[in-house]
Amino acid sequence: MAATAAQIARLRRMVAEPTVVPYDDDTLSEYIERYPLLDERGEQPYTWDTSTEPPTRNDNDSWFPTYDLHAAAADVWEEKAAGVADSVDFGADGANYHLSQKYEQAMARVRYHRARRSPTTHTLVKWPEERNSAELYPWIGNLPEPDD
Repeated sequence: MAATAAQIARLRRMVAEPTVVPYDDDTLSEYIERYPLLDERGEQPYTWDTSTEPPTRNDNDSWFPTYDLHAAAADVWEEKAAGVADSVDFGADGANYHLSQKYEQAMARVRYHRARRSPTTHTLVKWPEERNSAELYPWIGNLPEPDD
């Protein structure tokens, strides 16, 4: 389950990093592999073996490596924004320098890529399970009382 050279090259273009400094291929591959998706056949990247305690995760050999590149790009842009977050605006010799624009532009790219990431779903499990409300509250004040 490794990112392909084409996926790394595409991510490199998405984050405007044409050289391997500071983001080499291994680093970009780690960003990509954080976001596996269902492949075009609907295969999950891994399966869970529930016969063990705790359940173990097994790689799915029939899964074709498919990743969410927009989510990975947003993470890289967020890291790049953190690197220029301390840039301040100043004026010197009659000129104004707006270095904070670097941060604003990087965060705009973060929002752009976060808005285009693949949708995901999550199943929520309520815990603890709710008991029967009739056991807890046998009388409800708003209901009309029966005529006896």
